[in-house]
Amino acid sequence: MEIGIGRRQFVSLLSSAAAVWPLIARAQQSALPVVGFLNGASPDGVASQVGAFRQGLAEAGYVEGKNVSIEYRWANDKYDRLAALADELVSSRVSVIVANSPANLVVKAATSTIPIVFTTGADPVKLGLVASLDHPAGNVTGVTQLTGEVAQKRLELLHQVVPAATDFALLVNPTDLAFVEAVSQETAAAARDLGLQLHILQASSEGDFEAVFAKSTQLRAGGLVISAGVFFISHAEKLAALAIRHSMPTIFSFRKFVADGGLMSYGGSVTGSYRIAGGYAGRILKGDKPADLPVQQSTKIELFINLKTAKSLGLTIPQALLVAADEVIE
Repeated sequence: MEIGIGRRQFVSLLSSAAAVWPLIARAQQSALPVVGFLNGASPDGVASQVGAFRQGLAEAGYVEGKNVSIEYRWANDKYDRLAALADELVSSRVSVIVANSPANLVVKAATSTIPIVFTTGADPVKLGLVASLDHPAGNVTGVTQLTGEVAQKRLELLHQVVPAATDFALLVNPTDLAFVEAVSQETAAAARDLGLQLHILQASSEGDFEAVFAKSTQLRAGGLVISAGVFFISHAEKLAALAIRHSMPTIFSFRKFVADGGLMSYGGSVTGSYRIAGGYAGRILKGDKPADLPVQQSTKIELFINLKTAKSLGLTIPQALLVAADEVIE
């Protein structure tokens, strides 16, 4: 015996299904593990790092929107917002939180139970993020780029390019506790060893940049060293433009600065560290504990040189530096 349904019943069934499907989709979405991503910069400023993080997460078996969800929180260079943003992620009970400097210190203070994966260019032990690199203990592990450790080298490299200069300036962000003290001390030590005069200048907002370059010129600085840190990284294009406008030989820690017209950069691979952090987040989602994951060191140090900018400044880059460079932009 055939059992049929009428047109009205069929339409009613379709309507019911249409109502249920969004609920099922939402339930499936909410069932996904959630990674919290806390960053002191803006999305546009660190797009390459986010891409590297997703790549590392994917290599660990997790693809955003497919089997993992990512909750992004951006301070947009307003570090006083980090505590509230960290509390949001903690309240959401995410599975793991990935945070850069200085957000990593803030989120560590916000939770002792949710696993945390940090990225930093400074020494995580000195910062108090972990007890040791091999045995981080607690709920925190991560990646360091060794960016802070090569602060002295940046001044040395810049001095090789402008050997006649006796005065140099160092730009630091006073609100970035991960870098300001260590970078200032190490760069000052390098200046003493080289017999140079070092002037330390500060900027904590984009509006400070113009005055920094004007002051560098007023001090007759032969070059400007820009400290590491996400605030300066997210404004690499603006800093490069000002360096060109003020004809100031400048070295930074991040390739984008050179690609945007800055003279030189020397530092750890930031994108590489975010990729490793993504992999660690994936391992934690699979059940690994942060205390069992030693802090990794992204040991690759990269040198980039913009030869076109050097020529516009009337500078001759030593052949040894050109040979040693990971990339020369012409």
